[in-house]
Amino acid sequence: MITGKHLIAGQWVEGDTTFSSQPAHGPAADYAQGTKAHIDAAATAAEEAFWSYGYSSAEIRAGFLTAIADELEARGEALTATGTAETGLPEARLNGERGRTTGQLRLFASHILDGAYLDRRHDKALPDRTPPRPDIKMVERPVGPVGVFGASNFPLAFSTAGGDTASALAAGCPVVVKGHPAHPGTAEIVAQAIHAAIKTCGVHEGVFSLVQSNSREAGEALVTHPLIQAIGFTGSLGAGRALFDLCAARPTPIPFYGELGSINPMFLLPHALKARGAEIAKGWAGSLTMGAGQFCTNPGVVIALKGADAQAFAAAAGEALASVSAQTMLTDGIAAAYRSGREAVARTAGVEELLAAACEGRNAAPYLYRVAGRDWLDARVLAEEVFGPLGIIVEAEDFAQMKAIALGLHGQLTCTLQMEDADLGHARELMPVLERKAGRLLANGFPTGVEVCDAMVHGGPYPASTNFGATSVGTLAIRRFIRPVSYQNMPDDLLPLELR
Repeated sequence: MITGKHLIAGQWVEGDTTFSSQPAHGPAADYAQGTKAHIDAAATAAEEAFWSYGYSSAEIRAGFLTAIADELEARGEALTATGTAETGLPEARLNGERGRTTGQLRLFASHILDGAYLDRRHDKALPDRTPPRPDIKMVERPVGPVGVFGASNFPLAFSTAGGDTASALAAGCPVVVKGHPAHPGTAEIVAQAIHAAIKTCGVHEGVFSLVQSNSREAGEALVTHPLIQAIGFTGSLGAGRALFDLCAARPTPIPFYGELGSINPMFLLPHALKARGAEIAKGWAGSLTMGAGQFCTNPGVVIALKGADAQAFAAAAGEALASVSAQTMLTDGIAAAYRSGREAVARTAGVEELLAAACEGRNAAPYLYRVAGRDWLDARVLAEEVFGPLGIIVEAEDFAQMKAIALGLHGQLTCTLQMEDADLGHARELMPVLERKAGRLLANGFPTGVEVCDAMVHGGPYPASTNFGATSVGTLAIRRFIRPVSYQNMPDDLLPLELR
């Protein structure tokens, strides 16, 4: 049963005011509006919880993460029904995302039991050296309470119990989640699952709180609260940059780990274009329109050398995209932004429309455009993300211009090379450039579908993310919420459990 309340330190709390949900299907519902006071109560409880949870064993935290996964699975039917109604995403997508969410939780449970993330180091004392060296040990420690923002496009895997929350809890950090107003009912069901796991495991009730809100007040209060020590965020560049600036302007600045999106360019090298152009075009169309194009790894731009092969690729891509029906977008605001982004592309000098569509209300259909490399280089607006199923084919005059396009890119989450063995020379020349531009490089694939594993990097240079040394997916994500501490000549009884 959905109550419309916040969960703060184990209590379901009403608000003085409410906001209405905007579901894709079915009736709207009212939810308590989060305020600065709600955030303060949640952050204060998180700080209290840290004194026990932050010093708990890996076994306790792993058991808690596993219990959350179990409770989410027990609510699978309700999560899917509510999630599909609120977001318009199909049942299969929600079911798969739930599996990804529980998989993340269990992966972090096993990761902390392994202990490698602690990066334990020991330099033994050298009393006979001149000067003598003290005994020095080092281990990673949790930073304290973490604020997490739910993401619009992933109601489960990047929201209330998503990767940010899972990695922070694994590290030993209590979490305060500011729920996304696109799916408040889904967020509450997830919070109910976490609340049940708290009771089962006997951890401090302040270890997790959910504050619902559709206003700026709660979000600004979260990033500026003096007890919050780090922020995890997945969302738009505009909102993310505003929150990042607030974090930096605090009397004590804190890290803001924002994943802000990307155009994820795909470089179609000549021999691959000639040998597999039609096949690549079909695969690109499928990746571009997956989930109505509402993935941060959506490959919005293809760069190819102009000529007959590029024209054939464009024709095949247009044919594949034309067969894709309109899809429901996550919110009215996202749909409006998609139409606005499409208009900005269409009115740019040198842009040719290859596939038009009629997008009304909350529905989105694919668009396809083509532009010459020189016009791309002159129009920086084309390098800005359009969140939705819109594709741009950039036709470079020659490989030198293709490389110039690569050099001019902003930071990206991904860059892809479509190549054959005969393209290795060009690929080798592009690789040093692309390594500086993106957090993940692909060969002969498509970037949608981010594997949750040890080696994954989901981040990149700004504006793809606000911290190029971090990832929001994979076990390396835990390092955002820990910091190294050295202990010099410290008695064993005073050392953290992991160093004794």
